[in-house]
This record gives sequence, C-alpha cells and structure tokens, in this order.
Amino acid sequence: MTHVLDPDAPAAANPPRREPPAPYRDVTRSDAAFRAFLHGLPGVDQVGAESRVAVLGTRSIKTTAKAWAIDTAISMVDLTTLEGADTPGRVRSLAAKARRPDPGDPTTPPVAAVCVYGDLAGVAKEALTGTGISVAAVATAFPSGRASRAVKLADVRDAVANGADEIDMVIDRGAFLAGRHLDVFDEIVAVKEACGDAHLKVILETGELVTLDNVRRASWLAMLAGGDFIKTSTGKVSPAATLPVCLVMLEAVRDFRAATGRQVGVKPAGGIRTTKDAIKHLVLVNEVAGPEWLSPDWFRFGASSLLNDLLLQRQKLRTGHYSGPDHVSVD
Repeated sequence: MTHVLDPDAPAAANPPRREPPAPYRDVTRSDAAFRAFLHGLPGVDQVGAESRVAVLGTRSIKTTAKAWAIDTAISMVDLTTLEGADTPGRVRSLAAKARRPDPGDPTTPPVAAVCVYGDLAGVAKEALTGTGISVAAVATAFPSGRASRAVKLADVRDAVANGADEIDMVIDRGAFLAGRHLDVFDEIVAVKEACGDAHLKVILETGELVTLDNVRRASWLAMLAGGDFIKTSTGKVSPAATLPVCLVMLEAVRDFRAATGRQVGVKPAGGIRTTKDAIKHLVLVNEVAGPEWLSPDWFRFGASSLLNDLLLQRQKLRTGHYSGPDHVSVD
C-alpha cells in the first residue's frame, strides 16, 4: 500500500508508506481507527503521576551513586544552542566544551551531542569530527512547526546534507489537538524517510498538549510512526519538561517495547538546570522504564545550563569544595 505524503512532490519524495509494527498496522488505515486506538489507551491518573514522582524525588543518593549519576548525566547531555544570534564561532565554542566539558579534568566524560539549527550543522560536524559526539539539528520549522510539509521535508534534507546525525522534529500540535492523528502520523513517517540514516527525535511540545492523556497518545503516535526518540519540548514553551510528563513518556516507551520488541529513547528538554533535577530524572528512568534506558543511546537531556551545574557538583565531590564561578564557561 502506498500513501501520498506530498502530492506536489516528485515521485522520489513519496516513498512507500512505512508500516507500524505488528499488531498495530490496522489502526493507521483510517483517522477513525487511529483515533479509536489512541483514545482507547489507558487513561493517566494525574494525581497518581504527581504523587509517584514526588515520592521518587525523595530518594537519597549517596556519594558513590551520586558520582556515577553525575557522570552518566553529563554523557547524556545534548548541549544546545538554538538562538537567532547563533554564529559559527559560538557553535565551535560549544563543540569544544562538548569534547572537554572540564578542561582541567580529563576524566570528565564528553556529552552525547551538540544540538544546533540545521544551517550550522556543518560547522558542528567539522568541529566534532572523530570525537564520537553526534550532531543534532532541529528541523521542520522549529519551534512552531507552522509550515507546509514540503518546506519541512526540505528543512530535514538540508540539515542531513549539512552533516546532522540526528534530527529533532516538531509535530503539528494543531493537527493533533484537532484530532487529525493520521496527518501527524504521515508527517512523521515522511520526515523519518527524509532523515535517511540519521536518527529521528520527535518533539511533542507537551506544554501545548494540555493533558497527560494527550502526552501518552502523542507518544504512541510518534513511536508507531517510526520515531527513534520521543522528546518533551522545544524549550521555547512553558511548561517544558516536567517529571509527570517524563513519567508518562517512560511508561509509553516501556509498554511499546513490551508490545513490539522495539526500544525507543526519551529526551526531556527545557527547564532542567540543576544536578538535583537530572538525578531525579535518572531515578525515574530506572524505576519506570528500567536500567536498559540508562544510556545516552536511550535517554538524553536537552540542555544548555545543566552541564555547568553538573560540572560544579562533580568538582565538589572530587575535591570537597566548590570552585569559583570561573571554573565553568558561560554559555
């Protein structure tokens, strides 16, 4: 079966429709069937979700475990700059920090990726060559997603051509909230095809989805469409990443793997600024999804200022005292 993704695009831009994993293929045959499936997912008890994250957030993390958690969190950071004033020089500076987060301590692990706008992906790629650090690029008319599908796909192809290893796309929240779930599904499928070998992170912009039930539905939609990661937010909308939202997304990836055998990653982004915040997320990952997700391959933090606090706390554990404010660079 084929499905026209963009009727004005050349034939090569309209690949055969990617089928979701069995036993979910039939649910994407029509909007009505897809809507019935998504609205048939178990409802989320918001009070229960908030209570659970509150309890998990009180876990006491001792010194050895804290040291492990800090290094693990550093290795999971997508070090990000997404400003209109970004320059090649700023991206190169960020890449240098990604490679050696603490120049005075070579035992500090590098971060997972540097995340930039697609037109600067080539600069990041050149600066990170040979490091194993990925280049992530936002695309699909980030952060609003308000553009034609042809423009969005061109945005993705341009970022990949510039050297992006990972694409962070935004879903059409208006279409999702209007109940046009199949339109959102087909757009993610088309973006996944345009990514080629690049991994796809699907940004749900959970602050605009209003309810945790919608977060669960959007998570399943994105995974069925082939997303490699589901991501909370662009960081441009408040609220961004919250622990209850992350809980629901972790439950979704856990249940999706149990149902299909395919593992999908999770990336909270926006508002995670302190080591305490990061550790709370790692506890949540371990308790909800399981230790298999405690890896940069399956869990990331989209952040800019978080890395500095992780470095300061790491220095405190290593030396017994906090360094001065000049110990970390100002991003």
